Amino acid sequence: MSNLIDILFSPVNITLTVLMLILILYWLITMFSGFDFDVDVDVDVDIDVDVDFDTDFETALESGNLDFEDVSNLQIEKEHIVKEKRKPLKWWQVVLVYFNFVGLPFMFTLTCWVFIWWMITVLTTTITNTLNNSIGVSIMLLAIIPSLFVNKIFTIPFKIFFKNFSKDGDAPIEIVGRRGICLSKIKEDKMGSAEVVVNNTPLAIYVKSINGNLIEFKEPILIIKQSKDKNYYYAQSYKTN
Repeated sequence: MSNLIDILFSPVNITLTVLMLILILYWLITMFSGFDFDVDVDVDVDIDVDVDFDTDFETALESGNLDFEDVSNLQIEKEHIVKEKRKPLKWWQVVLVYFNFVGLPFMFTLTCWVFIWWMITVLTTTITNTLNNSIGVSIMLLAIIPSLFVNKIFTIPFKIFFKNFSKDGDAPIEIVGRRGICLSKIKEDKMGSAEVVVNNTPLAIYVKSINGNLIEFKEPILIIKQSKDKNYYYAQSYKTN
């Protein structure tokens, strides 16, 4: 056991080991506690890219009101990448598409890739006894390339699995007038996420405060109306005494 710990936390492997522990902790907390890592710090996005995100995410992106959960749960679809008659894909967009970071939840693909990269590095540096030298560091860095290809093969079946979760074709669900829980701290023109339960099924939506008043994280809300572009809903606090 001591030898295994020495291998995992060797100078070469410690970075990926710690990253894997962070990702495992993320999934454990997400699965068992429902904690959504809401923080009162917006992620400022100011990049010149030729990517079209889905309408809900695009609205949040343009407003600059993206919280951690919005980014970590981001799922980029192939049709969101640059469409015809527009500029060619940039190299990193091609990488996203080719290695299956498109069509799957980002954190899922990232976790699979880091795990495979970590496994290749640990096994190779252990076999070659390069846990504490520059050769091991080179192996760790070079392992990025095969890990991406292995991850591409590994995640192919999951693309079909996640695609089946698409709600396309479902009957429209009336959200206005329903109660829910705000999953972000919002006020004024800030957009956040919320959860509304319909027929025992939790639905995630984007919301803004209808009057600009502060709505706290986990505060009960009432959905008042939908925005004109149908990308989000207006809500107000719905505290009951």
